[in-house]
Amino acid sequence: MEIIIIKYFSQSANMSDLDILNQWIEVPENQLIFLEYVKTHFAVTLAMSDPDIESVKEILLKEIRKEKKRVRIYRLRAIMKYAAIAVVFLGIGILMQKNIFGNNITKEIIVPRKDVITLKLGDGNVKIISADGTSKVYDANGKVVGEQNGKELVYTNNGKATKLVYNTLTIPRGRRFNITLSDGTVVYLNAGSSMTYPVQFIKNKNRKIFLTGEAYFDVTHDKKHPFIVNASKLDVQVYGTKFNVSNYPEDQATDVVLVEGSVGMSQAGLPQKAENEFFLTPGYKGTFNKEDKKISNEKVNTSLYTSWMTGNLVFRNESFAKIVKKLELHYNVQIINNNKNLANETFNATIETDHETIEQVFNYFKKVYQIDYTIVENKIIIN
Repeated sequence: MEIIIIKYFSQSANMSDLDILNQWIEVPENQLIFLEYVKTHFAVTLAMSDPDIESVKEILLKEIRKEKKRVRIYRLRAIMKYAAIAVVFLGIGILMQKNIFGNNITKEIIVPRKDVITLKLGDGNVKIISADGTSKVYDANGKVVGEQNGKELVYTNNGKATKLVYNTLTIPRGRRFNITLSDGTVVYLNAGSSMTYPVQFIKNKNRKIFLTGEAYFDVTHDKKHPFIVNASKLDVQVYGTKFNVSNYPEDQATDVVLVEGSVGMSQAGLPQKAENEFFLTPGYKGTFNKEDKKISNEKVNTSLYTSWMTGNLVFRNESFAKIVKKLELHYNVQIINNNKNLANETFNATIETDHETIEQVFNYFKKVYQIDYTIVENKIIIN
């Protein structure tokens, strides 16, 4: 647990770490332990405001040396306490107000939940994005480089950037979000997705972003600056295009559905040459097998793969197992299917996720397909 606490202070904790930390802190005894880390963190942060930084560092180093001399076999907690101190020197901000050292603690210890939209900035700080709020994104010099209004984040381009600085936007299950990159490219991010991208693109450099999950792209044409989507083991080179990429870690393949324009699919790491690319034409889906690295394609109804942007899930002859995965993703629920024969059966359905609750969805399945189920809190159990 100490390792996760250190990761939390260093802003490097992932969503799984935060979930574990959140559950651990619910125990009163653990809250006191965590509070000691917070106090240490706060004390050192205040010390860092001292003009004589070197003297502060020397004091802390002396404390660490004392700890080593006193104990030959160190307690893990003591070691981690000073690891937390070391982390502070990386530039961590203050977590709580000064009254934390008072005897009466009135503030709650807040750990970012797993179901919130987060934006990791170039300096490693993570901010929570409220889907019904507004906020600004600043660069290292304090200048505004982006503005968020509701479910959309728009970046600006001053044309002065000389170094690539990346932000990472993470969308939890049950949410969707839109982002306009500095070149005007619009990206619609689906639930359970994450995208890393430059705050500003640089002249004479490729426009490359990194996607986990699913997103629809409306790319601004710029022949001199190719746009590339990295989807783990697959690179998608764009030539002024509208397309959808689905690249969830648990899936065996990455799908690219082309709506308009042209894209080239190639294994990540290979030179960007025509002989290494598999070109798609509008109305086709390209499938990259993550195991054998082979690419295949087929003609599809593109609206079936892009309807999620407007809050609709459209299934046509889709296996129940795949439908379950989509429902878990969009409604942020766990579905336990105890009817194994049901998994491979195919269904047709259109679900308006913005207007229909998961209870209404399963009531529909019960009426039309006689599927028996039970809902227990955040779980749907199929009997």
